[in-house]
Amino acid sequence: MSDILNKIVAVKHEEVAAARKRVPLEAIRADAESRVLTRDFVGALRRRIAAGQAGVIAEIKKASPSKGVIREGEFIPADLAQSYALGDGEMAAACLSVLTDRQFFQGSPDYLRQARASCDLPVLRKDFMVDAWQIYESRSMGADCVLLIAACLDDAQLRDFEAIALGLDMAVLVEVHDAAEMERALKLRTPLVGVNNRNLRSFEVSIQTTLDLKAMVPAERLLVTESGIATREDVQQLREGGVNAFLVGERFMRAPEPGEALAELFAA
Repeated sequence: MSDILNKIVAVKHEEVAAARKRVPLEAIRADAESRVLTRDFVGALRRRIAAGQAGVIAEIKKASPSKGVIREGEFIPADLAQSYALGDGEMAAACLSVLTDRQFFQGSPDYLRQARASCDLPVLRKDFMVDAWQIYESRSMGADCVLLIAACLDDAQLRDFEAIALGLDMAVLVEVHDAAEMERALKLRTPLVGVNNRNLRSFEVSIQTTLDLKAMVPAERLLVTESGIATREDVQQLREGGVNAFLVGERFMRAPEPGEALAELFAA
């Protein structure tokens, strides 16, 4: 792992330890299991792709460790979610991704709750999962999908966290950065495999990473490309390479109207 990822994971362990004292595992698990009616995250993407469109997971993100504050001024997750959901007809988002990490991304679980309540889109909780407690917490706060980052977890954790999430009727997006992590991810049951185009050591970003790893992904899986999608040429190159699901955040968050930016980026 990179130094920043090591630091984030260490902080997450501290946060979870404190959270477990406030809300024991048994209590958060009972709350999660009482929740019903998740939204079909995988189905929302597949329907868009089956219709010949891009399946876009549009992100709500205020800041990042590498870029600092991305969206200046007023930050209202409900308004951002509605902008994505309404979009421009078929160019609306298929799903949302909401950052809930506080320390490094200036996110909040409340952002996810507010965004999900304002629209009908399925929502991914974008955070760093290091403990089963967080998986139950994700369902408790209303997430329809959770992110598992292969670089942060061993094979047993990936398998266990996935089983908990699927048991709660949540989807799982497993994120990889290279071929070794892809091999590990493909041992899981989830159809969703995300390739983060950001190199964890150099922090350089290249969409070629997704294109290089695509050959490893069986046809029944759904490959999601993440990071570095900034121009129509990027989208065209990826779609011509057979990649049709995209997770985009920064490009939209810097625009006055994120939904309009989405429609512009993915216009035919």
